[in-house]
Amino acid sequence: MDTIVTPGLVLKETRYKESDRILTILTPELGVISASAQSSLRLKNKLFSACGLFCYSEFVLLPGRNMYTIREAEVRNVFHGISSTIEGMSLAMYLAEMAAALSPTGEEAAKELRLLLNCLYMISEGKTDLHVVKAVFELRTMSECGFLPQLVCCKICEKYDGPAFYLDPQEGILLCEDCAKKAGKTCNLDMGALYALRHICLVEDKKIFAFKISVGSLAKLSAVAERYALTHLDKPLKSYDFLKSVLP
Repeated sequence: MDTIVTPGLVLKETRYKESDRILTILTPELGVISASAQSSLRLKNKLFSACGLFCYSEFVLLPGRNMYTIREAEVRNVFHGISSTIEGMSLAMYLAEMAAALSPTGEEAAKELRLLLNCLYMISEGKTDLHVVKAVFELRTMSECGFLPQLVCCKICEKYDGPAFYLDPQEGILLCEDCAKKAGKTCNLDMGALYALRHICLVEDKKIFAFKISVGSLAKLSAVAERYALTHLDKPLKSYDFLKSVLP
């Protein structure tokens, strides 16, 4: 049987037997896959380093009935800085679990992989506030997986900007302050949070973190991003409660 060569990011590792691992890997073409890494927990095994959690590696895979078998693996990038803080590690686990739960395929998988690699880099290098990384991933990943909110203007009166807006987490529509009041809704975005929301969802990949936001606006953006993402997931995330305990 022919093997498949693909880059991939290890989202999850589960120990199996004495020295084996079963990996959940996000790849740009196959999407999210399961793969057996036999004897990869042995220090001298050639798969040891490349099959670690959050390793971005090139894998040689042999297709099987229920999962792939990893024949070879070579490290492309390891995000060493992630494990330097409990907050960073917890956030990385949360992002990885969300990516696995969404299980994107095709073009969506390639976009998801680029986004997650970018976010893990930001966590590892301490490039920005972890709350920013979290909000960016939540909003962008939902937008790229078919849940892009309507961000141009108020759904009712078509007002473009103003001091306050409401983003409906279920419907994904914007309401200006006046229309939100008429609908009995409390605004959850100020001007800074609204502009950041539009930037994150619509800008090209390489500029996704190129925005500034005040502490107050970030708090609003973070709350909206989290609720929007969790509303559209099919199941709760196991990593969520612990993340909130270390990164309120």
